[in-house]
Amino acid sequence: MKLNWGFGITVVYIMFIGGIMYMVMLSGKQKIDLVTEDYYEQEIKYQERIDQAGRSAALSEKLLVALKGNSLEIRFPSEFAGKSISGKALLYYPADVKKDFTSDISTTDTRFRLEIPEHGSGLHILKLSWESGGITYYNEEQVFFP
Repeated sequence: MKLNWGFGITVVYIMFIGGIMYMVMLSGKQKIDLVTEDYYEQEIKYQERIDQAGRSAALSEKLLVALKGNSLEIRFPSEFAGKSISGKALLYYPADVKKDFTSDISTTDTRFRLEIPEHGSGLHILKLSWESGGITYYNEEQVFFP
C-alpha cells in the first residue's frame, strides 16, 4: 500500500486538533479559587489597610508569631501591655480556600495563643488586624506548617 503526502498531513492535522480539544477539556476542569468572594469591595478598602500596616510598622517592636504545636503564639509589642486588644486573625492558605481559618482575638495580655484546628502542611499567611485604644493595626506574617 502506497501512502501519499495528503494522507500524512491529514493525520497530523487530526492529531493536532484532538490534542487541542483534550487541553481545552483539561483546562475547563481546573479549579480556580478567588482570594475572597467580595474581591472588588476589598480592593476599594485597600488604602485603609495600607494605613493600618503603616501604623503597625511604626510600633516600637515587631509583632512576633511562633508555631507551638497546633497553635500559633502571637506576641504583641510592649506598648499594648495592660491594654485591651480585639480583632480578627485570618490564616490564609493560597492553594485551597477550604483550608482558610478565621478566629476572633480578644486579650488584655501581650501574648495570645491562636488554637488552630487540623491544618495541612505548607505555607500559610497570617493576616492579623487588631484594634487597641481606638487605633487599628494590620500585619501579615508567613507561617509554614511542616
